[in-house]
Amino acid sequence: MNIVVLQGTLSSEPVERTLPSGDNIMNWEVTTTTSVGKRSVPVQWDDPPKRALAIGEGDEVVVLGTIRRRFFRAGGVTASRTEVVASAMAKPSQKVAVSKLLLEAQDQLAA
Repeated sequence: MNIVVLQGTLSSEPVERTLPSGDNIMNWEVTTTTSVGKRSVPVQWDDPPKRALAIGEGDEVVVLGTIRRRFFRAGGVTASRTEVVASAMAKPSQKVAVSKLLLEAQDQLAA
């Protein structure tokens, strides 16, 4: 099972790009605070909804997604990146949206 629920602060402005395939992706970094300090997690959202454009650096977010490790060629060598691939996102202040997000995660766990 591969399910992630992540809550933290956007530590970078989201960057939206259009791939040669025509697909849109949005990338950003979420910083979480744990008992051992702060951790920064790269997040990617494939074909994000337009409402995703309303987030910015410093915003608090809750993200539902999966973990992915991808490999690519860079500078003649193979490199890798581990990231969260978002399927849903809400601001913590949006209680109903966060509840729906958590229920979706719970449904995925029960399946």
